[in-house]
Amino acid sequence: MKRTLISLAMVSALTITSVQAKDNSWEKEASDAWIDGKAEATLLFNTNLNSFDINTDVDSGIVYLTGKVDHSVDKKLAKELVQGIDGVKGVKNQITVIEGIDNKELEQQRGMDESQFVDMKIATVIKTRLLLDTDISGTSIDVDVKGNNVTLSGEVDSEAEKDLVINIANNTDDVNKVTENLHVTK
Repeated sequence: MKRTLISLAMVSALTITSVQAKDNSWEKEASDAWIDGKAEATLLFNTNLNSFDINTDVDSGIVYLTGKVDHSVDKKLAKELVQGIDGVKGVKNQITVIEGIDNKELEQQRGMDESQFVDMKIATVIKTRLLLDTDISGTSIDVDVKGNNVTLSGEVDSEAEKDLVINIANNTDDVNKVTENLHVTK
């Protein structure tokens, strides 16, 4: 009888541990899938990148970027955009820059200096967060960035939504100042 009870207790303990391990695995996979979806959307919404040439994979919060781009600035931009996503623990940027083009010369032709790169990253991170937040009418809000200073303009449904939009902008990395020209419509 004692052996039966001890055996039953051990089987129960092993079953509970096994179920908990499976639950944790499911949570990890769901979190990774959520991060992967946000990363894909962030790259897609950026008009300066050809997101179809960049692939994302996520494992335990680490985002792996692969694919090919024409310029080193595109590789850097992809990493910076993904790095700013909530839940991302790190980025392994394995994107290949196609050779044959002098990237520094091309960046100068584009007029892309470091401050413009940061401004572009800030605008993309804020706009992506606004578009993905279901409590914000992100398509009604314009985000302009110059010299790390953000200007928000457009329409929101409530004072609470307005405060949320402003806080999202203020909490974005590299932002110095936020100016808002948001109008409450309801």
